[in-house]
Formats: sequence, C-alpha cells, structure tokens
Amino acid sequence: MFPQAARGLAHLLAGLVIGPASFLWALATTLATALLSFTYLGPPMFLSVTWVSRRIARLERRRAGWVLGRVIGDPYEPVTGRNPWTRGRAVIREPATWRDLAWLLLSFPVGLATGLVGVVGGVVELGTIVAPVWLWAVPNPHLYPVADWLFNTVGGRFVLTALGLAALRPVSWLVGRMSRLQASIAARLLEAGPRARLRQQVSTLRATRLRVVDAQAAELQRIERDLHDGAQARIVAAGMTLALADRKMRAAGLAEDTARADLLTARRQLDEALAELRRLVRGIYPPILTDRGLAAALTALAGDAPFSVVVDADELGDLPAAVESAAYFVVAEALANTVKHAEADECVIELRRSDELLALVVRDDGRGGADPSGSGLDGLRRRVEALDGTMGVTSPPGGPTTVLAEFPCAS
Repeated sequence: MFPQAARGLAHLLAGLVIGPASFLWALATTLATALLSFTYLGPPMFLSVTWVSRRIARLERRRAGWVLGRVIGDPYEPVTGRNPWTRGRAVIREPATWRDLAWLLLSFPVGLATGLVGVVGGVVELGTIVAPVWLWAVPNPHLYPVADWLFNTVGGRFVLTALGLAALRPVSWLVGRMSRLQASIAARLLEAGPRARLRQQVSTLRATRLRVVDAQAAELQRIERDLHDGAQARIVAAGMTLALADRKMRAAGLAEDTARADLLTARRQLDEALAELRRLVRGIYPPILTDRGLAAALTALAGDAPFSVVVDADELGDLPAAVESAAYFVVAEALANTVKHAEADECVIELRRSDELLALVVRDDGRGGADPSGSGLDGLRRRVEALDGTMGVTSPPGGPTTVLAEFPCAS
C-alpha cells in the first residue's frame, strides 16, 4: 500500500503543475482557433494546435496508466493526405480531439480538488511522523494546554509521531484514492470510447485479413511458379524423351511393333496431362499477370473470345496481387457467361483507377436476364468482398448486361 501511496502522491503533485498549464494552453488556443475559424487559416491552425494538445494528452494517458496499472492507448484515427486544410478538417471531425480538449480544460479543477486533498493529507501525515525532528524549530507559546504539550515538549512530539504512524494506513488509502480518482477521470475522457474501440478493432481485423489475403496470393504465385518451372517442365521433358524413343523405333523399322503403340498411347496421355496441368496453373494464378500485368492479361483473355471484345484501361500502376487475380477472374467468368448465355456480338471491358480504388466494368450487348445470385457470380462476389470490394450485376431482359466490381488497392 505504501509504494502505491508514494506513487499516488507523486501523481497528484505533478497534476497540480500540469493541470494549470494545460488549462491555460487549452483556453488560449481555443480562443485563437475560434477567431481564425472564419478565415482560411482556421484548419491549418487547428491542426498545429491539436498536434501539441495530443502530445499533452498522451503524457496524461501515461500518467493515468502509471497509477491505474494499465496501458491507455491512443484513440485517434489515422489522418491521411498532404493537404493541411483537408487534414485539419478531418481532425476537427474526430471525437477524440474534443475529448482531449475537455480533459485539458477539466484537468485544472479536477487536479486542484483531488490534489489538495491528497497532497495536504500526505504532507500533514509526513510532518506528524517526523515531528521530533523539526517541531522544536517553530515554538508557539500561544497554544491550548494539550496542544502546547504535544508541540512544545519532547514527549508530546513523540506522541504526535505515534499518532502519525497510527494514521499512516488511512492517509495512504486517501492519497491513493484521490490519485486513482483523478486518473480514472482522465482515462474516461482520454481513452477510446466504445465506438472508437469498435472502429479500431474493425481496422485491425481488416488489416489482418488483407495480410492473410496477400499471403495467400503470394503462396498461389509460388505454387504456380513451382508447377510451371517444376512439374510442367518435367512433363515436357518426358514428352520429348518419348518422341525421341518413337523416332528411334521408326528408324529401326519397328513402326508396326506393339510396343510402339503403347509408346504413342503414353505420349498422348502425357500431352493430356500437360494440357490439364496448364489449365490448373491458369486457374490458380494466371502466369501472364506476373509477366505482363492486369491490362495485358485481360487483352490476351479478350483475344481468345469468339466475339469482339474491347479493353479500355487507364494507367493502373502497381496493384496488389490479390486484386489483380480477382479482377482477372471476374472478367474471365463474365466472358464465359456471355459466351454461354448472352448471344452477344460485342463486349467492352473498362478499367479505371482513382483515389486508390480500381473500378472494373464488363458490359456486353447480349440478351440479358443473367441471374446475379447464380453460383458462378455469387462465388466471384465473395471473392471480391474478401478484399473489401463490391460487385454488382445489372442484366435486364433484352440487355445489356453490366458487371461492375470495385477494389480498394491502396499500397
């Protein structure tokens, strides 16, 4: 208990110093920013002032956490962008900014009320315990008889020491209680509220999920490379060996030998296995995405369609592998559905990137009537939503059919 009381007393003493300074800072800066709020300098001024206020609030969180025995995290949302006016307006709209200001204004009265009670009690307790050391230096002849005996005699001073030791536990409790009260009020205002904590948890889960998706995409790329450079290369080499063996048998006059028929059968089966492996590799992660990028991959995909397909793509820059893969398969599925059901003559694929958002539109001039809840489109929708994207299908009877997918692609 006594170390906690010493910690609480130090906390209360610091609050008596920091409280008035915080109050004066908050009052002066609030008046200054209020006057400038009607001018163009308002948001940048508020942003600069808030930067300092948040450092003071962070110090207060550490002080309160030191007393409460737990970490009080920052409740702030990340502010993006380089424009100071945009950043300033974002900080103004953040609830944590105003909670910080509320504590900076309240820290003075709260610190004064709890600090005086705790500090005065602690100082009086300490002075009473060490009364024989210092009380002789301040004699006072104008005291009542009992007080005069306690203060001006050696025996009375040691009685004061005994009384101080007897009161040590309740006074320590009082000091600790006042310190925890001040720290609890600070924590209530300065830590993240329920909504802020929920937003932080959502942001953490989103970031964790995106890391998992990126890791999965990297693993798929590795599997594709291993199959392409390993198993596929060995199957091709085995096919070449069988072709060479067939040539030697024909050169040796064994063209009609039954073993050659088995050899040709093995070679055909090997070719079929190679074709199936290539389809599997393209289904896992199309190699052209790694080699040439999304726009070129969609152009190659369009070239295989049995009707006219136009690819209109902006400069896309670097895209996450998971986004490239999902966009590719959205287009592949949309083209496959168009071939099977739409009886279309033309299809247009548009790719646009703006504000860290990739928009993909696939539009055909077919007969329409596509079912957005079909298994193929529903599977693609789940794949897009796993990346925090959205996907919608519009297909009225008579057409046209439009598939719109949007992917966040912030680096």
